[in-house]
Amino acid sequence: MSVPMVDLRPLLAATEPAWRANLERLFARMQFVLGEQVAAFEQELAAAWGAGFAVAVGSGTTALELSLRAVGLGESGAEVLLPALTSPFSAQAVLAAGCRPRFADVDADTLLLDAEDAAARIRKRTAALLPVHLYGQAAPLAELSKMARRRGLLLLQDACQAHGAQAGGRPLTRYSPAVAYSFYPTKNLPCLGDGGAVLTGSRPVAVRLRLLRDGGRRDGQVSRIRAVNSRLDEMQACYLRAFLPKLVEWNADRVRLAALYDEALAGCPGVRPAVRGAGSVCHLYVVRAALRDRLRQHLAKHGILTGVHYPVPLHLQPAFAESGMKRGDLPVAERACREIVSLPLWPYMPDSAVCEVAARVREFYGER
Repeated sequence: MSVPMVDLRPLLAATEPAWRANLERLFARMQFVLGEQVAAFEQELAAAWGAGFAVAVGSGTTALELSLRAVGLGESGAEVLLPALTSPFSAQAVLAAGCRPRFADVDADTLLLDAEDAAARIRKRTAALLPVHLYGQAAPLAELSKMARRRGLLLLQDACQAHGAQAGGRPLTRYSPAVAYSFYPTKNLPCLGDGGAVLTGSRPVAVRLRLLRDGGRRDGQVSRIRAVNSRLDEMQACYLRAFLPKLVEWNADRVRLAALYDEALAGCPGVRPAVRGAGSVCHLYVVRAALRDRLRQHLAKHGILTGVHYPVPLHLQPAFAESGMKRGDLPVAERACREIVSLPLWPYMPDSAVCEVAARVREFYGER
């Protein structure tokens, strides 16, 4: 059986009437940038996720960059503390905003930002905490927000992998002035290209974000502030509006499939799933695996594709060498990057595919 990492075809089929209707309306109006579809999507997204405002932009990376700029950190050179185990785009956004990324270790079980380690790495030049809600699970926001208030830091959030997730039963925007999302095609709420959004409960932050995404302009050709050009396409909004009403159902399917993986891999020597809390939306199903690369080769031989999210911790990547950190500084993240592997997971994935993947994993470790 061939099993891809992600398959968008069943999602498109399940929502075809809605996205076709949105596209027909778009082509009838012929306004392809910052038009009716994006405006409607922003309102619907904010309402669905318990935020006052949503500002749609061109990518998740830009969403993070503009979050930093919107709260006053742009071009400040200030340090932003984030976990070493995440996508490099998290730290690239910090650089793009004119700040300096600095890294902390992660929890050995959840692989989320370790609040205790982060607290120990705060310095005078540290201006903000940027937890990442990795693999669909919210970082310990209650603890991190208390730390930020106590230390006089801003708290922002990278929720690019956590569509629909909450923390302590509360919307993520209750904890910080800006929450960044990505709609890359593999996300829980995907579009068919790049896309992103920032959610906020602050009207002034939303107003500034709208300026920042559109060249600093406000209904004219005059740039009022230094800004970028990063606007969600109307076509992508057509798909996102069709997908959004299905997200709760799709997330529930992900949670169910992840539980099926848990059951199928229980007791298997050589693999240990990353610990998930009850609120995880299961963006990825990640295990720590002995002989990880050989396992991936074995699965690929049987038509099963896997991923590694992520193979090199950020403090050891050349782009972020100015952090001054070296091998051995963040041992938990470094070890995790040598062991983690993401198994296939998407809504409508057949149960038989999960069982096939698990059986091949067991086969590799000598279990039948």
